Amino acid sequence: MTYDDFNEYCSSLPATEMVFQWGGSYVWKVGGKVFAIGGWGDVEPAFTFKTTEMVFENLQGQPGLRGAPYFASRGMKWIQHFSQPGLSDKELKDYITESHHLAALNLTKKKRRELGL
Repeated sequence: MTYDDFNEYCSSLPATEMVFQWGGSYVWKVGGKVFAIGGWGDVEPAFTFKTTEMVFENLQGQPGLRGAPYFASRGMKWIQHFSQPGLSDKELKDYITESHHLAALNLTKKKRRELGL
């Protein structure tokens, strides 16, 4: 997946906005809550997303995946896809969609209603 593909996909999810943060990374938010980050890659594009604890445990040691720098070291359940083989584009999109959902669940009911979520 390229950063253009990543940004196009994230923009297709409901009530999203993108800002440049943290060294020029593409930071995607829903209702002000971060759900995906494109950037921080050394050689290849890197994509970071929020997960459940179970998914985090299953993905963190797979080739091309790791606990996201900064986030995972603070106990947060975020995975970074940083090299091949990693995830297929479809799998990555599915995890980004789930991350969007998890972030939206942290919004108040009122805010979710305002955003149409």
